[in-house]
Amino acid sequence: MPRTPKTSPSAADAQPIAASYEAALEELEQLVSQLDAGQLPLDQLLTRYQRGAELLAFCRARLEAVENQIKVLEGGELKPWDQP
Repeated sequence: MPRTPKTSPSAADAQPIAASYEAALEELEQLVSQLDAGQLPLDQLLTRYQRGAELLAFCRARLEAVENQIKVLEGGELKPWDQP
């Protein structure tokens, strides 16, 4: 009998954590507010903490990707951003 390959546990795993950096940051800020309020049951606290960790990793990865793009544009050297 031929074996069928196992599929991933969830189709959501293939999708990005958030639509954009800004959306992830906004959701992360909301989660931090909820966690700081201290009114969540333990199971919801853990779930929201895990989601926050995912969002934080996503934001860090996006920032690193942008920084690497800037390095390429600046000839391999990251220069300070002088805002007018």
